[in-house]
Amino acid sequence: MKFTKLVPNIFYTDIKVGLELFVECLEFSIGYNDLESAQPCCVAAKDNLAIFIIQSEEFAIKDRPELRLQTDNIEEVYAKVSSMHPQLLHPNGKQVTLKPWGAKEFALKDASDVCIIIQQWPNE
Repeated sequence: MKFTKLVPNIFYTDIKVGLELFVECLEFSIGYNDLESAQPCCVAAKDNLAIFIIQSEEFAIKDRPELRLQTDNIEEVYAKVSSMHPQLLHPNGKQVTLKPWGAKEFALKDASDVCIIIQQWPNE
């Protein structure tokens, strides 16, 4: 058995909030696009990552995910994100910090409380 990618669903009451975080801030590209339908959705991808962004008030209320993205240059990511989208920096993770478990991390949080932790492990 072989898998090639994990594609989580992320639900939003207003899909524009998710597009701001993933497309505008983190520079994912929209692949599959059904943004004009009655239940807007799309697949956003970058490098070997993909997410399915879905507008559904019912499920958005039930689930506010926390995801981790690993990078090999956290300072570069932080510089770009903090200069262009400082409003998305998480209040408890506004700076790159070395965590007790050995990873450098900072975090983002959008208006609907979806949290993205950007991390870099040593030797990456």
